[in-house]
Amino acid sequence: MTSQTSPASTAESEFLAFPSPAKLNLFLHIVGQRDNGYHELESIFQFLDYGDTIAIRKTTSAEIKLLTPIAGVNHDDNLIVKAAKLLQQTTSCQLGAEIKVTKRLPMGGGIGGGSSNAATVLLALNKLWKTNVSDVELSELGLSLGADVPIFVHGHAAFAQGVGEKLTAVNPKEHWYLVVHPNVHISTAEVFTAPELTRDTPRLPKGEIDIESCHNDCQPTVINRYPEVANLLSWLIEYAPSRMTGTGACIFSRFDTQQEALQLQEKLPPGNTSFVAKGANISSMRKAINALNI
Repeated sequence: MTSQTSPASTAESEFLAFPSPAKLNLFLHIVGQRDNGYHELESIFQFLDYGDTIAIRKTTSAEIKLLTPIAGVNHDDNLIVKAAKLLQQTTSCQLGAEIKVTKRLPMGGGIGGGSSNAATVLLALNKLWKTNVSDVELSELGLSLGADVPIFVHGHAAFAQGVGEKLTAVNPKEHWYLVVHPNVHISTAEVFTAPELTRDTPRLPKGEIDIESCHNDCQPTVINRYPEVANLLSWLIEYAPSRMTGTGACIFSRFDTQQEALQLQEKLPPGNTSFVAKGANISSMRKAINALNI
């Protein structure tokens, strides 16, 4: 496993490759629901040194082309394409892009694959097109694409409030994690519209947050509806502190060392996919953008 911390030319020299890291919700409290149906959340997001890779080539044509379609997702419905077109339209940019994505993160896993992709495209094209949109404005654009996009634009581990757009930088310990996906796809909309979902967890007091005493309000709903998630969680929790991230289906187990995480990975029951990664308070994409001189 290698960390992705800086853009690098691919075999086609005109393309630049950018990391699109995964995230974990170290906990997820639902503290209310707005009149428009959106949920008020409290969560701590932390990045992982593992994710997708997005290669982008700037073009003089205004067309946005995703060269690696994802099965079951229409070209114009992909968040990668939506993000590119949104930045293009907002800035009246006449340039375009050809984009290729190497997917490693599962869809419907709760680790932010689509949102991370969108943020990487916004950050990268803002540089490549020289549109000079501020991070604050990019976050606002990202929020219109998905509640988790701003955290990836922000690029620093954060305590999130509101619908996920109010971010306060934090620095939780950077543990090693075994992240396991039980190969079921869980719809975020299904979880957030579930009548049994807890929506009234008390807001956390200001000050130091004890992550150990927090929880994921989505977890009971998911494990009651998806036995694959329930069985995996009950197995993992026998070996290490384990919790579902986001709306699932991925479960992460926490370790002090990489070796411990790898040892448990070898014991996993069949039918699951997994990876081992280190927590990162600064995202690999933020490091890449800061290092990019164009």
